[in-house]
Amino acid sequence: MSGIDGKVVAITGASSGIGRATATLLAERGAKLVLGARGADRLEEAATHLTALGAEVAFLPTDVRNRPDVTALVDLAKERFGRLDVFIGNAGVMPISPMDDLKVDDWEAMVDVNVKGVLYGIAAALPVFREQRSGHFVTIASTAGHRIVPTMAVYAGTKFAVRAICEGLRQESGEDLRVTIISPGMTNTEGARTTAGPEVQAQIAATTSASMPPTAVAAAIAYAIDQPANVDVGEIVIRPTAQA
Repeated sequence: MSGIDGKVVAITGASSGIGRATATLLAERGAKLVLGARGADRLEEAATHLTALGAEVAFLPTDVRNRPDVTALVDLAKERFGRLDVFIGNAGVMPISPMDDLKVDDWEAMVDVNVKGVLYGIAAALPVFREQRSGHFVTIASTAGHRIVPTMAVYAGTKFAVRAICEGLRQESGEDLRVTIISPGMTNTEGARTTAGPEVQAQIAATTSASMPPTAVAAAIAYAIDQPANVDVGEIVIRPTAQA
């Protein structure tokens, strides 16, 4: 199956930012959506909005730190639509800070969400894709997975790990599955604005005007999904022109 129309797409972190922008764009192109996010109220609001636009939508509160939650999201896709064509691992956190701050809880949160959450998505969807003999993993990494800068060491470490995991998965996937890494640069989402310390938040605020809208990343995701079934877009790096 090529194109987007009629494909069943599960998205984590779907209630805001890149996840919501992606859900909206794919809905406009005829995808059937299975949305997961931690915030139940915002998730339901997003699902209601997309349903009003004419999309077929299922949703389930999902914390990617909990493997059963991610498994349940994939199970929901099968129960509601009979299959799963694309799993978009979008959920992520970035409470960035200097290493000297020793925010170990934040380090653990980034590992739990950004790395283990991706692995839980693979563990849930891979058996389904193997049984179907088709499927597509799309995982959101970051330009931080290519270049390390101060205050982002641990976050960058998780994104380097995501790129390594997904590239290994791509090499093991064979001719039936596709694996795509999307590495966005500065994107205007809530992300670090709500979780970083005051000094880092000030730095982020200073660069917000130079950042991309989430819709730009959503378009890159849609491009990868839209390719013919025998074409695998391995990675898209997308950044604002102002980013070094």
